[in-house]
Amino acid sequence: MNVLFLTQVLPYPLDAGPKVRAYYVLQHVAEQHAVTLATFVRPNDPVEALAHLAAQVSRLVTCPIQRSRRQAVLAITRSLIGGEPVLIARDRVATMFTKLRQLVLDNQFDLIHADQLWMAPYALAAARATPSGRARPRLVLDQHNAVHLIPRRLAAAACNPVVRLGWLREARQMAIYERQTCRAFDQVITVTESDRTALVGLYFNGERPSFGVIPICIDTQARPPQPRPEHSPNILFIGGMHWPPNADGASWFADTMLPAIRAREPGAKLLAVGRQPPGVLQTEPSRAFIEAPGYVEDPQPYWNRSQVFVAPLRAGGGMRVKILDAWARGVPVVATTIGAEGLHYRPGEDILIADTPEAFAEAVLSVLADAALARRLAAGGRETVEQYYDWRRVYSAWDAIYAGS
Repeated sequence: MNVLFLTQVLPYPLDAGPKVRAYYVLQHVAEQHAVTLATFVRPNDPVEALAHLAAQVSRLVTCPIQRSRRQAVLAITRSLIGGEPVLIARDRVATMFTKLRQLVLDNQFDLIHADQLWMAPYALAAARATPSGRARPRLVLDQHNAVHLIPRRLAAAACNPVVRLGWLREARQMAIYERQTCRAFDQVITVTESDRTALVGLYFNGERPSFGVIPICIDTQARPPQPRPEHSPNILFIGGMHWPPNADGASWFADTMLPAIRAREPGAKLLAVGRQPPGVLQTEPSRAFIEAPGYVEDPQPYWNRSQVFVAPLRAGGGMRVKILDAWARGVPVVATTIGAEGLHYRPGEDILIADTPEAFAEAVLSVLADAALARRLAAGGRETVEQYYDWRRVYSAWDAIYAGS
């Protein structure tokens, strides 16, 4: 088929969950179909990434995007006037609509694949631009997750009542938007069954779209298990902290769990790797036990130094790809229920689950102190990721989605 594949982020390098998802789906699809990749690019996207992706697809089309305070104000204004969620309104770029309409006029696409809800408006606009006399392309939305759950959970965790009300409004508007948008697609895919259930629950009466589940997968062959570091009780958190659920989780861990851990393991140190670390993680003389380098191009040295990986999330949706990375590398994992949401796991065998600060701190301490437990979790995690989350084994499921069967 001739496929138009739309992504909100440049799906390379593989330094964020959405990129990992899009990249391996794109790789599978491009092995069988002619793919035009239309993607937003940002000023910090490396030129080498563009060259890499151009070699993977038949055609690469890019459109610059750069968020600003002015755009945020305009998005909030549009949301207040028209009811569109702020998270959607902030990424409307007229240039991308123009490029896609021209692509559809010049090419006959059999299928349009929108990666994430943010690209749904562009996919629908491209389909509407199909010239009369041509068959309408099949529309597939890789939703990743039920986005309305994210602001809802952020509202539940917010202490400021004004912030809580803002997130609650965004959750309501997002639920309405998701319900209307998903209905316009022939097939909607989520990465977890819980997200699929949440989206299905938005439809009370009438026809709803076809929903399916295909998890995020990685290349397990590219991430061999690593040895456990000795005399290095480091705790690793990786995630872009410009994303509110990650910032909240990292801050919550540093404020409420790390002091209890250090009271019994004074050498423990938090390595918090990712863009825009919040102030509580900034290195000061009194916080020399927190290392927050920001974004790093290659996080492997931090993996090498760490005895345990943590996912202390209280909000979010979809899957935490970094848990898959930890499992593949043989690094023991401690997570909250939301942090491990959507994953196939066996508590005590491939992961430890804890939802209160006291229980979470205790779980981390047990991994740091008990080498046998750490080995069991490492081996179990590797087994789980190989069985359920290797893209070469799982992504043949996309073939039926594309065929409409």
